[in-house]
Amino acid sequence: MMLLPLMLIFTLVSESSSLDNGLLKTPPMGWVPWESFRCNTDCQHDPDDCISERLIKTMADRLAKDGWKELGYEYVNLDDCWAANERDSLGRLQANASRFPSGIKALADYVHSKGLKFGIYSDLGNRTCEGYPGTTLDTIETDAKTFAEWGVDMLKLDGCYSSSADKAAGYPKMSVALNKTGRPIAYSCSWPAYEGGLPPKVNYTLLGQICNMWRNFGDIEDSWGSVSHIIAWYGDHQDTLQPAAGPGRWSDPDMLLTGNLGLSFEQAKVQLALWAILAAPLFMSCNLQTLSAEARGLLQNPLLIYIDQDRLGVPGRRIAKSGPLEVWKRPLVDDQYGVAVLNNSTDGLPRPFTTSLELLGISHCKAGYQIYSVLDRTFEGSQGLNATITLKVAPTGVVFLFLRPLC
Repeated sequence: MMLLPLMLIFTLVSESSSLDNGLLKTPPMGWVPWESFRCNTDCQHDPDDCISERLIKTMADRLAKDGWKELGYEYVNLDDCWAANERDSLGRLQANASRFPSGIKALADYVHSKGLKFGIYSDLGNRTCEGYPGTTLDTIETDAKTFAEWGVDMLKLDGCYSSSADKAAGYPKMSVALNKTGRPIAYSCSWPAYEGGLPPKVNYTLLGQICNMWRNFGDIEDSWGSVSHIIAWYGDHQDTLQPAAGPGRWSDPDMLLTGNLGLSFEQAKVQLALWAILAAPLFMSCNLQTLSAEARGLLQNPLLIYIDQDRLGVPGRRIAKSGPLEVWKRPLVDDQYGVAVLNNSTDGLPRPFTTSLELLGISHCKAGYQIYSVLDRTFEGSQGLNATITLKVAPTGVVFLFLRPLC
């Protein structure tokens, strides 16, 4: 029963691959509204925080003025709730006229004028997750052409209100349609998240041919429980997930929560460190106008961003787990490494952790390695391969190290 659909999928892929666009050779970085602003459309009573062109312009201004753009945070993306309740007379998606009076093309032009890129959201279904018009199989080409004409640089295609069969046909079809527009549009697919994220329902070889990035798992929530659950899932299934990702095709564990209310400062460090180890996209979802200096310092940590953006493009792996402690390691260019030691316990005292470079499987450079504490922004000295490294890791916290060879 499944032979014909699979043949159709591979036929579509053979016509044009999304990876032909040459985009996202390192994980994308930017800002999205969802976690902080959700589907707030009440601009009459809450004009500063509703989903509107005013909000998007304000966040674009902040990215351009406050040092974010220079660090790589270049995408300003809409999520759900931007559209009008009906398509226009030509069957095209259109923006809500009261909240986006200038239209999406003008908004994209404004974002581009700041030296940034503009992303948009749609859903492969009869309607989006919040009930706005979706992209059905018969409107895929129309919507791809519309997005290109508007100057869109990234499309996130969600999967609410569609069947598995619709997704199997629609996600590859949109990949082809985006390529046909002639405009390079990065393509973020939510397909695997709706199919459990794992084989046999999810074919990561196929995804790597049609998508630049994909959501594997359910939506993140602003809580430690959500963050720790996502990290555990990636570790438990890393043999499947890690080989699938690389330059131009990234796994996306979802938005960064730093700057919101649900995580402690230590827990925000954990998310950022593990996302960098996983080579994850870094999309902030917070109010950049009210962001604390402490949160901004985390998000603008240049060494953390350097590790996330490493051009080798190999996601890290969990290499050890003992009780509440986990060790994650990511190989980087030039025999460099990122190492994160995570403490999942919730008791009051930091836990000691003792290791060595050799025990971590880092032994190529016999002269040893320089060690930097990424989140403390300190140089911790040089170590030989067998020298003891002793760390203390806070509850629901992390120690994140960058290792540079002395050779």
